[in-house]
Amino acid sequence: MMKDTLHLKAPGNWINDPNGFIYYRGEYHLFYQHFPYAPRWGTMHWGHAVSRDLVHWEHQGVALFPTKSYDQNGVFSGSAMEVDGKLRLYFSAVRYLAANPEDIHCADGDAFVTSQAMIVSPDGKTFDNFGQKRQIIPVLEDAAIGDAKDTRDPKVWKTKDGYAMILGSTGPDQTGRALIFHSTDGEHWSYQNQYRSPAFGKMLECPDLFEVDGQWVLVGSPMGARRTGVQYYDQAKCAPVAFEEETGTLSLQGDFRILDDGRDFYAPQTTLDEEGRRVMIAWMRMPRPVETSADGRGAWNGMMTLPRVLHWKDGWLYTSVHPAVDALFTKPVALQDVAFDKPFRLKAKLSEGDALNVCGYRIRVENGCIAGDRSDVFDGIEGYSLTAKTPAVEGTTAALDIFVDSHVIEIYIDGGWHVLSHVIYGAKPVLEGAFDSVWTMDGEV
Repeated sequence: MMKDTLHLKAPGNWINDPNGFIYYRGEYHLFYQHFPYAPRWGTMHWGHAVSRDLVHWEHQGVALFPTKSYDQNGVFSGSAMEVDGKLRLYFSAVRYLAANPEDIHCADGDAFVTSQAMIVSPDGKTFDNFGQKRQIIPVLEDAAIGDAKDTRDPKVWKTKDGYAMILGSTGPDQTGRALIFHSTDGEHWSYQNQYRSPAFGKMLECPDLFEVDGQWVLVGSPMGARRTGVQYYDQAKCAPVAFEEETGTLSLQGDFRILDDGRDFYAPQTTLDEEGRRVMIAWMRMPRPVETSADGRGAWNGMMTLPRVLHWKDGWLYTSVHPAVDALFTKPVALQDVAFDKPFRLKAKLSEGDALNVCGYRIRVENGCIAGDRSDVFDGIEGYSLTAKTPAVEGTTAALDIFVDSHVIEIYIDGGWHVLSHVIYGAKPVLEGAFDSVWTMDGEV
């Protein structure tokens, strides 16, 4: 069975949004949007991987796939919850009004409808797609509540008197909405409330609502959030919110701000780890597939980020690497001894004008901002941003914690105050600049 370390990829072909992220029966389960037939988007299935530590992943194959009239064209994103020892998966079910005659995996004219469904697994490993699925929220018919087509991505959690669900949606005015539903048993749901905001773009995808360090936080991916003439228009963001579980009343209490300054990061989902820490994993979007892979998986497209621990501090959501990632990098090495075909970690302190070259990816401080430039490691790909930068750091020096893996670089700045992650292609075996330390993984990858 195929395994991944650090960055989870599909065993082949396409991967996107993380789904059903949960610690259950002594293992972390991460499901993901998966098209198993080609390294491109298509009819969505749920792939499935498990881990004991959030960094060593073992693929379990396809967990969910279309079987019903209401999900015949895709098992879209959703979440997981443990109830009475069993694992419940909640997902959006898609039915095309007409398929593209030249490509049945796409809707003709982008016309489809979406409902919400669930399936119960007795053990988190077996899934009866034919006998255990049920539709729990039918296609919305009242546009005042939400859109029949674009209402999706249920995130479910336990409340004092039952269960709550947040869904992303839109309306006739093309303003994004967050819908709140309530249930006493997690199976029968009723609409409770909603919040609309231009900050949600034209549609809010993958909403996640949780409390961390005494603050309610909304994480979501508004569509059309960025208008720069280059991909990606849709961006993952977060904001502090006021939320009342009893009434489902939600309101933004601050700006909806970018979660990762590299902008390849999308559709994050959080869960509580074994120690009760709030942990987030997101999809790193890739503009084209990797055609060859040393591990024999064949062409693949997309990957997951490192697991990130969340803390609310000084009005901002800090995201630092999970302790399980720290525990892997225990072997210091000399700069000239780095094995570029394996993951490694770099630490450095940069001041105004300082620069680093990490495998052809250039990092420097410009006007107090940490700037990343992948111009030399994006292999002629056009239409995507080659550079990105953080807001200006506080003080005169920034501490960088840099993780390098196949086709991705993640830079954690000042303990997770900001993160800048970029997909790269054509990495070079070069390290230039002043590094405080270099670390490799001690043991087998």
